[in-house]
Amino acid sequence: MIKNIHLPGPEQTVKLGKQLSNAIEPPCIIYLVGDLGAGKTTLSRGIIQGFGFNGAVKSPTYTLVEPYELDKVNIYHFDLYRLADPEELEYIGIREYFDDNSICIIEWPEKGAQWLAEPDLVVNMIHDNEQRRVELQAKSSTGESIIQQLK
Repeated sequence: MIKNIHLPGPEQTVKLGKQLSNAIEPPCIIYLVGDLGAGKTTLSRGIIQGFGFNGAVKSPTYTLVEPYELDKVNIYHFDLYRLADPEELEYIGIREYFDDNSICIIEWPEKGAQWLAEPDLVVNMIHDNEQRRVELQAKSSTGESIIQQLK
């Protein structure tokens, strides 16, 4: 199942993230794919804020993962852009993040190769002049449920 959405600006990207948060339940793995500046971290911010986090949501480019341990769910936001070798993921204990109470949002998943769990949802973010286009692709029944719940 695939759904395409047009996003005129960053505010709509955050709004889509918040809408996604209403449809996401753990465990869930989301891959965010797209060029630099396509809005991956902005979408992540909307998802994380949608689960009730009120602080700053920053890109974990240098730390690889930023944990958000909330009341009802743990969200792990990964940014693998600067990953030199996918095997580094083993050293940070990547497998421990994928548990039944977690939502893992992974930017640049292609750099993680075989070390990552399979996604439930792939979000492809595409530059469209000054705007964005998002393609949501379900990779599991969980992903299908998320897409079906979007308005």
